[in-house]
Amino acid sequence: MAPSEQRRPALAVLTSGGDSQGMNATVRAVVRTAIARGADAYAVYEGLQGLVDGGDRIRRFDWDDVSGIMHLGGTVIGTARSADFRERQGRLRAARNLVERGIDRLVVVGGDGSLTGTDIFREEWPGLLDELVATGELSAEQAEAHRQLIIAGAVGSIDNDMVGTDKTIGADSAMHRIIEAIDALASTAASHQRSFVVEVMGRHCGYLTVLCAIAGGADYILIPEVRPAPGWEDELIARLRAGRAAGRRDNLVLVAEGCHDRSGTPITPQMVADVITQRAGEDTRVTILGHVQRGGAPSAYDRWMPTLMGHAAANEVLDAGRDHVSQLIGIRGNRVTRMPLMEAVALTRAIPGLIEADDVKGAMDARGSSFAEMVRVFEGISKPEPVFPSQGTRIGILHAGGLAPGMNAAVAGAVRFGISRGHDISGIHGGFPGLLRGDVRPLGWADVEGWVVRPGCELGTSRTTPAPEQAAEMAAALQEHSLDALLVIGGHRAYAALYELAPLREEHPGLQVPVALLPASIDNNLPGWEMSVGADTALNEIVKAIDMIRVAASASRRAFVVETMGRRCGFLAFLSALSIGAEEVYLNEDPPTLARLNADVAEMVAGFRAGRRFHLSVRNEEASEGYTTEFLRQLFTEESQGLFGVRAQILGHIQQGGTPTAFDRAHGAALAATCVDWLTGQVLSGRHDWRYIAVVDDKVSTASLTKMGDTYDLEARRPREQWWMELGEVMELLAKRPTEPVEPLATADR
Repeated sequence: MAPSEQRRPALAVLTSGGDSQGMNATVRAVVRTAIARGADAYAVYEGLQGLVDGGDRIRRFDWDDVSGIMHLGGTVIGTARSADFRERQGRLRAARNLVERGIDRLVVVGGDGSLTGTDIFREEWPGLLDELVATGELSAEQAEAHRQLIIAGAVGSIDNDMVGTDKTIGADSAMHRIIEAIDALASTAASHQRSFVVEVMGRHCGYLTVLCAIAGGADYILIPEVRPAPGWEDELIARLRAGRAAGRRDNLVLVAEGCHDRSGTPITPQMVADVITQRAGEDTRVTILGHVQRGGAPSAYDRWMPTLMGHAAANEVLDAGRDHVSQLIGIRGNRVTRMPLMEAVALTRAIPGLIEADDVKGAMDARGSSFAEMVRVFEGISKPEPVFPSQGTRIGILHAGGLAPGMNAAVAGAVRFGISRGHDISGIHGGFPGLLRGDVRPLGWADVEGWVVRPGCELGTSRTTPAPEQAAEMAAALQEHSLDALLVIGGHRAYAALYELAPLREEHPGLQVPVALLPASIDNNLPGWEMSVGADTALNEIVKAIDMIRVAASASRRAFVVETMGRRCGFLAFLSALSIGAEEVYLNEDPPTLARLNADVAEMVAGFRAGRRFHLSVRNEEASEGYTTEFLRQLFTEESQGLFGVRAQILGHIQQGGTPTAFDRAHGAALAATCVDWLTGQVLSGRHDWRYIAVVDDKVSTASLTKMGDTYDLEARRPREQWWMELGEVMELLAKRPTEPVEPLATADR
């Protein structure tokens, strides 16, 4: 096809099946990516049924049609399960509706059924077009111009049940809803010494159950992947009685909706409650959370992660060639990945068969190593009695640096997991100063009851850390309290202090005990680990605050400059800006310049003159020494030409407050278990390494503290390479409407 005959490409995005929080962020990213690349973008209303119905259910979208939707739950373009689309006649109508609008690329956000249905549609596409030409509903020229249908899929499912992605769209938000409910139930349950049985969604997948059991401090779980053997009721009652004996005032059992025993008999929440009432004499109540798990505003993760997926999905279908294979767009380790769509669906659909065959290992392996690890962690922290014989080892735990939400969960996980491994655990109150003054106290299983859900830091923390000249004093304190190992949970100050002390171990025998560093910092500025404990909570607090600011500003024409914490690490500023759809973000890593500010002001004024009502800039607290938040407010005010008002908001310490998110609780406990395992191995082998949690070869492991300087900038207090900086181009593309007419994509003859 000659360049003069090249046609403008068009894609459509639809959401299908059950709704999930985060779908709107995906739709926004698909539409804006397409427009920015010179393609036409369409939205299909009411899912696959909208393809069949056509008419105004397939609408061309402009840039502003997807403004202000990221914070909304559900899907603004609707979703539906379509019986018509399952029939060939329905798919014929869908093909005609698409070709008539020049659409031959689809981004589908839904579950495995929706993704499978659209891939069947893709396979049939050439034959459908031939039939439509034969009946005169399409011309031969139309069919030839759209001979191939290109598909990319993103999984919208709160169950997190698809192979090929770490987390599906909506799963993180569902955990927020579940934990909110569990926290509320726990307070009333403890008041009356009741037991609660809570059913969560997950027909074939126990992800929500396991993660929320850890994050909510549950006693027992029943999940589809592990069908209990006859007599499971005895184990349940024994676990609950042991918890009561250890000091628990309430019992909590989580049941995934798809549970069966090994005979195939469903295990219902009421059945579990009856067992507890009849055999333990407990006042037991059942709560079925149902569709509340799908509702509410999406979490921060379910805004920025679907944004990345939607951007990648749009690029996937726009860049596809003749031999394109439908792709599932997923996330692995905070990065977009691709996997052949039907391979992912086939692997996912094989899991129920593994479950029915009682192949626990196979089902667990199919879910991924992190799922199996979380199950192991839960078993380690939920049993009051030791699983392993006494090791005669005393592990001390302390915090260092600023407060990070989730610190309590990490301590509770370390204490209970450590006890299960036969260790004695001591809590060191007040950080390193507490160790030096001897504030070291034993911690038992019951002592950390309820800590997993608490904000703040029960052991206390301190920004005061030992200098190298205090090495002898540190060594003496460790020896005085007979500590065989040390777990330090904290941020930059902890890492920097131990980095300086590490070379002095040979001079001071008392320092020759293994030390593990667990990353806990809202700044998310530590080496080796991409999401420190506390960062997710802080990010969600920022996003909630900005949501409120947006509502407050809706009645007038306002520009806001919001300042976040982070020192010289821009993680919080950048990810919150991406999650909320901010127009500008100012970072220390990419500091503002006068030229940039001039351009930003001009663009802001032009936007308000064209009808904009709200503009948001997010600034990292140390983005620039001179261009402060107040300076930006004054600059924007002076240049506003009376078109809009400007307000500055410094969020401050609310970012360190708030109840820890399910992610920070569960992963704090899981990292603590990893540290306990590593420290156990060190003690048993007679080693005394000092290491910090890190990902090595895509696995959770540890890295040598003495080599930390190779990857960590101690002066700037951040890793030399930060994964999220790669996302700058995505944010820039999605935040700003193209100011110049976009050169249409060249569409080759396929």
